[in-house]
Amino acid sequence: MKRIWWIPISILLLSGCVPSGNDEAEVINTEEEEAETAIIPSMQLDEQYYRTLLPYKQSATRGKIVSRLNSRYDIKEAEHGLLRLSQQQFSPDDYYFQEGQKITDEEASLWLQRESKDNPQGLNPADGRSQAETEDGERPQPELLAHILEQNYLVKTGEDKIRLGGVSIGLAMNTVYYSSTDSIPYEESIPQDQIAEEGKRMADEIVKRLREKEGMADVPILIALFAQNSRNAMTPGTYFSYGAAPKGETEVANWNDIDEEYIVFPTSGTDEQYRDIDTAFRNFKQDVELYFSNFTSVIGKGFYQSGQLQEMKIEIPIQFYGSAEVIGFTQYVTGLILDHFPDDIQIEVNVTSTNGAEALILRKAGESEPVVHIYE
Repeated sequence: MKRIWWIPISILLLSGCVPSGNDEAEVINTEEEEAETAIIPSMQLDEQYYRTLLPYKQSATRGKIVSRLNSRYDIKEAEHGLLRLSQQQFSPDDYYFQEGQKITDEEASLWLQRESKDNPQGLNPADGRSQAETEDGERPQPELLAHILEQNYLVKTGEDKIRLGGVSIGLAMNTVYYSSTDSIPYEESIPQDQIAEEGKRMADEIVKRLREKEGMADVPILIALFAQNSRNAMTPGTYFSYGAAPKGETEVANWNDIDEEYIVFPTSGTDEQYRDIDTAFRNFKQDVELYFSNFTSVIGKGFYQSGQLQEMKIEIPIQFYGSAEVIGFTQYVTGLILDHFPDDIQIEVNVTSTNGAEALILRKAGESEPVVHIYE
């Protein structure tokens, strides 16, 4: 979820990158039993954000997600959604964020492959076709697991040191499998109950493997299942189930359903659930188009949790005429937000042109006045 904060850059530099009087230096015991000094930034921009230790440590599997998931929407939601779920298990008030350090790049590559004689660690279904079936062009079982995302959560001990306090694992599952036979591409839809059943099986196996690693015997592990969307979808997939393996346990103790979805507005559906907000959006869109006679499109993406709209992100592309017109248009759109949308949902409007971002309007849920920023 994007946030714009108007904080002097000098403050950010002091609090985020350079040890200052308010920063705390901690000693971290690494796996190699060497000591490292880290900086905990004293500034926390929002209570929902984790503070991150500096210097920043990248995950060994960093970059794999780009090639494994279908779209930038899925990439962003897989990461942000796991952060959102982790807040329920590891409070941002008590834990610090670090990219995953336990699963190596080599392990991730092996786990994401099909199970085979040469690779018994593969988590995807084995290709059980005979040679004759392969020659006849019979398709193999679809690969179900697309990516494994790891996040680490660190906690301060009584000795003013930092230790690993929790691990979150996101399993991105395919809802559509893309492959080819004899150079002819095909796609195969995968039922939801199949990815749920297999995802939970894979989760237990990953927990067992993590428990074998040094320092992981008594670390709580959160596992969440993510259903990525198809390649041509305009919205991301969502997490649909999560569970936890308490310290010392080698299996997920319980699973909880997650009711989240993204909806594009204006919607072509007839679901009663979206009718009121769809009407409000269509009226907003119509009023926006009155400003520009040659206007092209206004697209909104709503995020729902448990059937309730939490956030609406709106993209408005315009032709660039000049700073004064951008300012006037932004003021006009800000007024429309107040007129058309209830104040119990968060509204984020991005005005763009061929030159890039022109303006951002952000009204948080429960607030009557939006924050507006015009890029210069």
